[in-house]
Amino acid sequence: MSKLTFLGAGSSVFAKNVLGDTMLTPSMQGFELALYDIDHERLKDSENMLNNLKESLGSTCRVKAYTDRKEALRGAKYVVNAIQVGGYDPCTITDFEIPKKYGLRQTIADTVGIGGIFRNLRTIPVMLDFARDINEVCPDAWFLNYTNPMAVLTNVMITHGGVKTVGLCHSVQACIRHLFSNLNLDMEGVQSKIAGINHMAWLLEVTRDGVDLYPEIKRLAREKQKELHHDMVRYELMFKFGYYVTESSEHNAEYHPYFIKRQYPELIEKLNIPLDEYPRRCVRQIERWKTMRDELVNNRNLEHTRSHEYASYMFHAMETNEPYRIGGNVMNTGLITNLPKEACVEVTCLVDKNGVTPTYVGDLPPQLAALNRTNINTQLLTIEAAITGKKEHIYHAALLDPHTSAELSMDEIVSLCDELIEAHGDWLPKYR
Repeated sequence: MSKLTFLGAGSSVFAKNVLGDTMLTPSMQGFELALYDIDHERLKDSENMLNNLKESLGSTCRVKAYTDRKEALRGAKYVVNAIQVGGYDPCTITDFEIPKKYGLRQTIADTVGIGGIFRNLRTIPVMLDFARDINEVCPDAWFLNYTNPMAVLTNVMITHGGVKTVGLCHSVQACIRHLFSNLNLDMEGVQSKIAGINHMAWLLEVTRDGVDLYPEIKRLAREKQKELHHDMVRYELMFKFGYYVTESSEHNAEYHPYFIKRQYPELIEKLNIPLDEYPRRCVRQIERWKTMRDELVNNRNLEHTRSHEYASYMFHAMETNEPYRIGGNVMNTGLITNLPKEACVEVTCLVDKNGVTPTYVGDLPPQLAALNRTNINTQLLTIEAAITGKKEHIYHAALLDPHTSAELSMDEIVSLCDELIEAHGDWLPKYR
Protein backbone atom coordinates (compact mmCIF):
# COMPACT_ATOMS: atom_id res chain seq x y z
CA MET A 1 0.00 0.00 0.00
CA SER A 2 1.39 3.43 -0.98
CA LYS A 3 1.67 5.96 1.82
CA LEU A 4 1.24 9.70 2.35
CA THR A 5 2.46 11.02 5.71
CA PHE A 6 1.11 14.22 7.26
CA LEU A 7 3.40 15.79 9.90
CA GLY A 8 1.54 18.21 12.16
CA ALA A 9 -1.76 16.36 11.64
CA GLY A 10 -3.16 17.98 14.79
CA SER A 11 -3.84 21.00 12.56
CA SER A 12 -7.26 19.50 11.95
CA VAL A 13 -8.73 22.12 9.62
CA PHE A 14 -5.71 22.10 7.33
CA ALA A 15 -5.49 18.30 7.49
CA LYS A 16 -9.14 18.16 6.42
CA ASN A 17 -8.36 20.32 3.39
CA VAL A 18 -5.26 18.49 2.19
CA LEU A 19 -6.30 14.94 3.09
CA GLY A 20 -9.96 15.50 2.25
CA ASP A 21 -8.76 16.66 -1.18
CA THR A 22 -6.64 13.50 -1.38
CA MET A 23 -9.65 11.31 -0.59
CA LEU A 24 -11.43 12.93 -3.55
CA THR A 25 -8.50 12.28 -5.91
CA PRO A 26 -9.06 9.10 -7.97
CA SER A 27 -5.35 8.31 -8.41
CA MET A 28 -4.80 8.43 -4.62
CA GLN A 29 -7.41 5.81 -3.71
CA GLY A 30 -5.95 2.97 -1.65
CA PHE A 31 -3.21 5.16 -0.16
CA GLU A 32 -2.51 4.99 3.55
CA LEU A 33 -2.87 8.47 5.07
CA ALA A 34 -0.39 8.35 7.96
CA LEU A 35 -0.96 11.00 10.64
CA TYR A 36 1.66 12.22 13.10
CA ASP A 37 1.61 14.95 15.75
CA ILE A 38 3.29 15.44 19.11
CA ASP A 39 -0.09 16.50 20.58
CA HIS A 40 -1.76 13.12 20.95
CA GLU A 41 -5.17 14.55 21.79
CA ARG A 42 -5.26 16.68 18.64
CA LEU A 43 -3.89 13.71 16.68
CA LYS A 44 -6.79 11.55 17.86
CA ASP A 45 -9.24 14.31 16.94
CA SER A 46 -7.87 14.44 13.40
CA GLU A 47 -7.91 10.65 13.10
CA ASN A 48 -11.59 10.55 14.10
CA MET A 49 -12.46 13.43 11.79
CA LEU A 50 -10.69 11.89 8.79
CA ASN A 51 -12.23 8.47 9.36
CA ASN A 52 -15.68 10.08 9.41
CA LEU A 53 -14.78 11.98 6.24
CA LYS A 54 -13.50 8.80 4.56
CA GLU A 55 -16.85 7.11 5.22
CA SER A 56 -18.97 10.03 4.03
CA LEU A 57 -16.86 10.46 0.87
CA GLY A 58 -16.68 6.73 0.14
CA SER A 59 -12.90 6.87 -0.16
CA THR A 60 -10.74 3.73 -0.14
CA CYS A 61 -7.86 5.58 1.54
CA ARG A 62 -6.85 4.16 4.90
CA VAL A 63 -6.40 6.57 7.85
CA LYS A 64 -3.84 5.60 10.49
CA ALA A 65 -2.43 7.68 13.37
CA TYR A 66 1.12 7.16 14.67
CA THR A 67 2.84 8.29 17.84
CA ASP A 68 6.24 7.18 16.50
CA ARG A 69 7.40 9.65 13.84
CA LYS A 70 9.84 7.33 12.13
CA GLU A 71 7.15 4.66 11.75
CA ALA A 72 4.74 7.26 10.39
CA LEU A 73 7.33 8.13 7.74
CA ARG A 74 8.51 4.61 6.96
CA GLY A 75 7.96 3.86 3.27
CA ALA A 76 6.15 7.13 2.54
CA LYS A 77 5.92 8.29 -1.06
CA TYR A 78 4.80 11.81 -0.10
CA VAL A 79 5.23 13.81 3.10
CA VAL A 80 3.20 16.92 3.92
CA ASN A 81 4.60 19.21 6.61
CA ALA A 82 2.36 21.60 8.59
CA ILE A 83 4.04 21.88 11.98
CA GLN A 84 4.44 24.93 14.21
CA VAL A 85 7.21 24.70 16.78
CA GLY A 86 6.48 26.48 20.06
CA GLY A 87 2.90 27.41 19.21
CA TYR A 88 1.13 30.61 20.20
CA ASP A 89 1.90 30.17 23.89
CA PRO A 90 4.73 30.61 24.68
CA CYS A 91 6.71 31.25 21.51
CA THR A 92 4.54 33.59 19.43
CA ILE A 93 3.82 35.65 22.54
CA THR A 94 7.58 35.88 23.18
CA ASP A 95 8.28 36.88 19.56
CA PHE A 96 5.90 39.85 19.87
CA GLU A 97 6.11 41.01 23.48
CA ILE A 98 9.89 41.26 23.96
CA PRO A 99 10.48 43.32 20.77
CA LYS A 100 7.67 45.66 21.93
CA LYS A 101 9.81 46.56 24.97
CA TYR A 102 12.33 47.97 22.49
CA GLY A 103 9.68 49.84 20.52
CA LEU A 104 9.80 47.30 17.67
CA ARG A 105 6.29 46.48 16.45
CA GLN A 106 5.27 43.64 14.12
CA THR A 107 2.16 42.40 12.31
CA ILE A 108 2.64 38.67 11.58
CA ALA A 109 6.30 37.89 12.46
CA ASP A 110 6.47 34.51 10.71
CA THR A 111 8.76 35.17 7.72
CA VAL A 112 11.65 37.58 8.32
CA GLY A 113 11.98 40.31 10.93
CA ILE A 114 12.95 39.48 14.48
CA GLY A 115 9.94 37.17 14.88
CA GLY A 116 10.70 35.29 11.68
CA ILE A 117 14.34 34.82 12.68
CA PHE A 118 13.44 33.20 15.99
CA ARG A 119 10.63 31.14 14.49
CA ASN A 120 13.28 29.75 12.11
CA LEU A 121 15.83 29.10 14.83
CA ARG A 122 13.43 26.95 16.85
CA THR A 123 12.02 25.14 13.78
CA ILE A 124 15.19 24.30 11.81
CA PRO A 125 16.46 21.65 14.30
CA VAL A 126 13.10 19.87 14.13
CA MET A 127 13.12 19.97 10.33
CA LEU A 128 16.61 18.49 10.25
CA ASP A 129 15.38 15.69 12.53
CA PHE A 130 12.64 15.05 9.95
CA ALA A 131 15.30 14.99 7.23
CA ARG A 132 17.36 12.39 9.09
CA ASP A 133 14.30 10.15 9.48
CA ILE A 134 13.28 10.63 5.84
CA ASN A 135 16.75 9.75 4.57
CA GLU A 136 16.64 6.57 6.65
CA VAL A 137 13.08 5.28 6.07
CA CYS A 138 11.70 6.98 2.91
CA PRO A 139 14.64 8.53 1.01
CA ASP A 140 12.72 8.89 -2.28
CA ALA A 141 9.75 10.73 -0.76
CA TRP A 142 8.69 14.18 -1.97
CA PHE A 143 8.44 16.61 0.97
CA LEU A 144 5.72 19.25 0.56
CA ASN A 145 6.45 22.03 3.02
CA TYR A 146 3.59 24.29 4.11
CA THR A 147 5.33 25.54 7.28
CA ASN A 148 6.60 29.11 7.65
CA PRO A 149 9.15 30.64 7.43
CA MET A 150 8.76 29.06 4.00
CA ALA A 151 11.91 30.16 2.17
CA VAL A 152 14.37 29.31 4.94
CA LEU A 153 12.84 25.97 5.92
CA THR A 154 12.55 24.80 2.32
CA ASN A 155 16.16 25.87 1.71
CA VAL A 156 17.36 23.97 4.79
CA MET A 157 15.52 20.77 3.86
CA ILE A 158 17.09 20.77 0.39
CA THR A 159 20.56 22.12 1.13
CA HIS A 160 21.27 20.63 4.55
CA GLY A 161 18.64 17.89 4.77
CA GLY A 162 19.16 16.32 1.35
CA VAL A 163 15.40 15.83 0.90
CA LYS A 164 13.39 16.35 -2.31
CA THR A 165 11.44 19.39 -1.15
CA VAL A 166 9.10 22.00 -2.57
CA GLY A 167 7.60 24.83 -0.51
CA LEU A 168 3.92 25.62 -1.08
CA CYS A 169 2.24 28.90 -0.20
CA HIS A 170 -1.19 30.38 -0.92
CA SER A 171 0.05 33.83 -1.88
CA VAL A 172 0.75 33.08 -5.55
CA GLN A 173 -2.60 31.32 -5.97
CA ALA A 174 -4.50 34.20 -4.37
CA CYS A 175 -2.56 37.12 -5.90
CA ILE A 176 -4.56 37.82 -9.07
CA ARG A 177 -7.87 36.86 -7.51
CA HIS A 178 -7.27 39.20 -4.58
CA LEU A 179 -6.10 42.14 -6.69
CA PHE A 180 -8.87 41.89 -9.27
CA SER A 181 -11.60 41.40 -6.66
CA ASN A 182 -10.44 44.45 -4.73
CA LEU A 183 -10.52 46.60 -7.89
CA ASN A 184 -13.75 45.05 -9.26
CA LEU A 185 -11.96 43.81 -12.38
CA ASP A 186 -12.98 40.79 -14.45
CA MET A 187 -10.48 37.89 -14.23
CA GLU A 188 -11.77 36.13 -17.35
CA GLY A 189 -8.95 35.37 -19.80
CA VAL A 190 -6.20 36.97 -17.70
CA GLN A 191 -2.63 35.71 -18.17
CA SER A 192 0.08 36.39 -15.60
CA LYS A 193 3.72 35.78 -14.76
CA ILE A 194 4.90 35.74 -11.14
CA ALA A 195 8.39 35.24 -9.66
CA GLY A 196 10.54 36.35 -6.72
CA ILE A 197 10.87 34.94 -3.21
CA ASN A 198 8.17 33.60 -0.92
CA HIS A 199 5.85 36.33 0.39
CA MET A 200 7.70 38.78 -1.85
CA ALA A 201 7.16 37.45 -5.35
CA TRP A 202 6.10 39.92 -8.02
CA LEU A 203 3.33 40.11 -10.56
CA LEU A 204 5.72 40.71 -13.44
CA GLU A 205 3.17 40.55 -16.25
CA VAL A 206 -0.62 40.71 -16.28
CA THR A 207 -2.38 40.72 -19.66
CA ARG A 208 -5.63 39.90 -21.44
CA ASP A 209 -5.53 39.09 -25.16
CA GLY A 210 -1.99 40.47 -25.25
CA VAL A 211 -2.99 43.82 -23.71
CA ASP A 212 -1.03 44.98 -20.62
CA LEU A 213 -3.51 45.46 -17.75
CA TYR A 214 -1.10 47.26 -15.42
CA PRO A 215 -2.05 50.83 -16.53
CA GLU A 216 -5.71 50.18 -15.68
CA ILE A 217 -4.79 48.38 -12.44
CA LYS A 218 -2.68 51.34 -11.30
CA ARG A 219 -5.37 53.87 -12.27
CA LEU A 220 -8.01 52.04 -10.25
CA ALA A 221 -5.58 51.47 -7.36
CA ARG A 222 -4.90 55.24 -7.11
CA GLU A 223 -8.64 55.85 -6.87
CA LYS A 224 -8.98 53.09 -4.27
CA GLN A 225 -6.12 54.54 -2.21
CA LYS A 226 -8.26 57.61 -1.41
CA GLU A 227 -10.18 55.48 1.11
CA LEU A 228 -9.02 53.10 3.85
CA HIS A 229 -8.84 49.47 2.74
CA HIS A 230 -6.93 46.30 3.61
CA ASP A 231 -4.35 46.39 0.82
CA MET A 232 -2.83 49.84 1.10
CA VAL A 233 0.79 48.81 1.70
CA ARG A 234 0.88 46.68 -1.45
CA TYR A 235 -0.51 49.51 -3.53
CA GLU A 236 2.13 51.89 -2.15
CA LEU A 237 4.85 49.41 -3.09
CA MET A 238 3.35 49.10 -6.58
CA PHE A 239 3.26 52.89 -7.06
CA LYS A 240 6.89 53.31 -5.95
CA PHE A 241 8.49 50.15 -7.42
CA GLY A 242 6.18 49.48 -10.36
CA TYR A 243 4.84 46.01 -9.56
CA TYR A 244 2.28 44.33 -7.31
CA VAL A 245 3.61 41.92 -4.68
CA THR A 246 2.01 38.54 -4.02
CA GLU A 247 1.69 38.53 -0.23
CA SER A 248 -0.71 40.63 1.84
CA SER A 249 -0.22 44.17 3.07
CA GLU A 250 -0.07 43.10 6.72
CA HIS A 251 2.88 40.85 5.85
CA ASN A 252 4.69 43.30 3.59
CA ALA A 253 4.36 46.12 6.10
CA GLU A 254 7.06 44.39 8.17
CA TYR A 255 9.32 43.20 5.32
CA HIS A 256 10.41 46.74 4.42
CA PRO A 257 11.80 49.74 6.34
CA TYR A 258 9.10 52.15 5.12
CA PHE A 259 5.85 51.44 6.93
CA ILE A 260 6.01 50.61 10.66
CA LYS A 261 8.01 53.52 12.05
CA ARG A 262 8.11 55.08 15.51
CA GLN A 263 9.21 58.30 13.84
CA TYR A 264 6.04 58.38 11.72
CA PRO A 265 3.25 56.77 13.79
CA GLU A 266 0.63 58.34 11.54
CA LEU A 267 1.56 55.81 8.83
CA ILE A 268 -0.08 53.01 10.82
CA GLU A 269 -3.49 54.62 10.55
CA LYS A 270 -2.94 56.13 7.11
CA LEU A 271 -2.00 52.77 5.57
CA ASN A 272 -4.34 50.69 7.76
CA ILE A 273 -1.53 48.50 9.14
CA PRO A 274 -2.80 45.89 11.65
CA LEU A 275 -0.09 45.72 14.34
CA ASP A 276 -0.14 42.50 16.42
CA GLU A 277 -2.42 40.87 13.85
CA TYR A 278 -1.03 37.34 14.20
CA PRO A 279 -1.52 37.04 17.99
CA ARG A 280 -5.13 38.19 17.53
CA ARG A 281 -5.65 35.51 14.88
CA CYS A 282 -4.14 32.86 17.15
CA VAL A 283 -6.48 33.78 20.01
CA ARG A 284 -9.50 33.75 17.65
CA GLN A 285 -8.50 30.34 16.26
CA ILE A 286 -8.03 28.86 19.75
CA GLU A 287 -11.49 30.12 20.76
CA ARG A 288 -13.09 28.98 17.50
CA TRP A 289 -11.66 25.48 17.87
CA LYS A 290 -13.69 25.05 21.08
CA THR A 291 -16.91 25.34 19.08
CA MET A 292 -15.59 23.81 15.84
CA ARG A 293 -14.29 20.64 17.48
CA ASP A 294 -17.66 18.90 17.75
CA GLU A 295 -18.66 20.01 14.25
CA LEU A 296 -15.51 18.46 12.77
CA VAL A 297 -14.43 15.59 15.00
CA ASN A 298 -17.71 13.88 15.87
CA ASN A 299 -19.69 14.63 12.72
CA ARG A 300 -20.45 11.35 10.91
CA ASN A 301 -21.94 13.25 7.99
CA LEU A 302 -18.92 15.47 7.44
CA GLU A 303 -18.71 16.89 3.94
CA HIS A 304 -15.80 18.18 1.90
CA THR A 305 -15.42 19.93 -1.43
CA ARG A 306 -11.99 19.81 -3.07
CA SER A 307 -10.06 22.95 -2.11
CA HIS A 308 -7.55 25.01 -4.07
CA GLU A 309 -4.58 23.60 -2.10
CA TYR A 310 -1.85 22.45 -4.48
CA ALA A 311 -1.05 19.16 -2.72
CA SER A 312 -3.69 16.77 -4.10
CA TYR A 313 -3.29 18.09 -7.64
CA MET A 314 0.46 17.52 -7.34
CA PHE A 315 -0.06 13.97 -6.08
CA HIS A 316 -2.34 13.30 -9.04
CA ALA A 317 0.19 14.75 -11.50
CA MET A 318 3.00 12.62 -10.09
CA GLU A 319 0.83 9.49 -10.05
CA THR A 320 -0.64 9.87 -13.54
CA ASN A 321 1.93 11.98 -15.44
CA GLU A 322 -0.82 14.52 -16.22
CA PRO A 323 1.10 17.83 -15.92
CA TYR A 324 0.05 20.42 -13.37
CA ARG A 325 1.45 23.94 -12.88
CA ILE A 326 2.18 25.43 -9.47
CA GLY A 327 3.98 28.36 -7.90
CA GLY A 328 6.67 26.53 -5.94
CA ASN A 329 9.54 27.40 -3.62
CA VAL A 330 12.76 25.79 -4.83
CA MET A 331 16.49 26.48 -4.80
CA ASN A 332 17.74 29.13 -7.24
CA THR A 333 19.61 26.91 -9.67
CA GLY A 334 20.05 29.78 -12.15
CA LEU A 335 16.29 30.36 -12.32
CA ILE A 336 16.32 34.04 -11.30
CA THR A 337 19.65 35.27 -12.57
CA ASN A 338 20.01 38.41 -10.44
CA LEU A 339 19.29 36.70 -7.10
CA PRO A 340 21.88 34.63 -5.17
CA LYS A 341 22.23 30.94 -6.03
CA GLU A 342 22.10 30.19 -2.29
CA ALA A 343 18.55 31.56 -2.07
CA CYS A 344 15.22 29.77 -2.20
CA VAL A 345 13.03 31.39 -4.87
CA GLU A 346 9.36 31.18 -5.80
CA VAL A 347 8.75 30.44 -9.48
CA THR A 348 6.36 28.58 -11.76
CA CYS A 349 7.01 24.82 -11.66
CA LEU A 350 5.73 21.91 -13.72
CA VAL A 351 4.65 18.79 -11.79
CA ASP A 352 4.45 15.34 -13.42
CA LYS A 353 5.97 11.87 -12.94
CA ASN A 354 9.42 13.47 -12.97
CA GLY A 355 8.51 15.37 -9.81
CA VAL A 356 8.74 19.15 -9.60
CA THR A 357 10.55 20.94 -12.44
CA PRO A 358 11.06 24.70 -11.96
CA THR A 359 10.97 27.11 -14.91
CA TYR A 360 13.57 29.70 -15.90
CA VAL A 361 12.78 33.37 -15.22
CA GLY A 362 15.96 35.35 -15.99
CA ASP A 363 16.54 38.76 -14.43
CA LEU A 364 13.89 40.41 -12.30
CA PRO A 365 13.54 44.17 -12.76
CA PRO A 366 16.55 45.49 -10.79
CA GLN A 367 14.53 47.31 -8.12
CA LEU A 368 12.56 44.13 -7.36
CA ALA A 369 15.67 41.97 -7.15
CA ALA A 370 17.13 44.57 -4.76
CA LEU A 371 14.06 44.39 -2.50
CA ASN A 372 14.24 40.58 -2.53
CA ARG A 373 17.91 40.63 -1.64
CA THR A 374 17.26 42.65 1.54
CA ASN A 375 15.14 39.76 2.82
CA ILE A 376 17.42 37.05 1.40
CA ASN A 377 20.32 38.52 3.42
CA THR A 378 18.47 37.88 6.68
CA GLN A 379 17.31 34.43 5.51
CA LEU A 380 20.82 33.25 4.66
CA LEU A 381 22.35 34.56 7.89
CA THR A 382 19.58 32.85 9.88
CA ILE A 383 20.48 29.56 8.19
CA GLU A 384 24.15 30.22 8.96
CA ALA A 385 23.28 30.71 12.65
CA ALA A 386 21.24 27.52 12.81
CA ILE A 387 23.79 25.34 11.02
CA THR A 388 26.95 26.66 12.72
CA GLY A 389 25.45 27.26 16.17
CA LYS A 390 27.19 30.64 16.30
CA LYS A 391 25.27 33.36 18.13
CA GLU A 392 27.03 36.10 16.15
CA HIS A 393 25.11 35.06 13.04
CA ILE A 394 21.80 35.59 14.86
CA TYR A 395 22.98 39.17 15.43
CA HIS A 396 24.00 39.46 11.77
CA ALA A 397 20.58 38.24 10.59
CA ALA A 398 18.79 40.78 12.79
CA LEU A 399 21.20 43.63 11.97
CA LEU A 400 20.54 43.05 8.27
CA ASP A 401 16.76 42.84 8.59
CA PRO A 402 15.21 45.93 6.91
CA HIS A 403 12.51 46.70 9.48
CA THR A 404 14.56 45.88 12.59
CA SER A 405 17.61 47.87 11.47
CA ALA A 406 15.47 50.88 10.50
CA GLU A 407 14.01 51.09 14.01
CA LEU A 408 16.77 50.05 16.42
CA SER A 409 20.46 50.80 16.99
CA MET A 410 23.06 48.05 16.63
CA ASP A 411 23.43 47.71 20.41
CA GLU A 412 19.65 47.53 20.85
CA ILE A 413 19.43 44.78 18.24
CA VAL A 414 22.13 42.70 19.95
CA SER A 415 20.44 43.20 23.34
CA LEU A 416 17.05 42.24 21.88
CA CYS A 417 18.50 39.05 20.37
CA ASP A 418 20.11 38.11 23.69
CA GLU A 419 16.84 38.66 25.53
CA LEU A 420 14.90 36.56 23.01
CA ILE A 421 17.47 33.75 23.21
CA GLU A 422 17.14 33.77 27.00
CA ALA A 423 13.33 33.86 26.90
CA HIS A 424 13.10 30.97 24.44
CA GLY A 425 15.09 28.73 26.78
CA ASP A 426 14.80 25.08 25.75
CA TRP A 427 12.89 26.00 22.58
CA LEU A 428 16.27 26.94 21.09
CA PRO A 429 19.49 24.96 20.84
CA LYS A 430 22.48 26.42 22.68
CA TYR A 431 24.35 29.05 20.71
CA ARG A 432 28.07 29.67 21.06
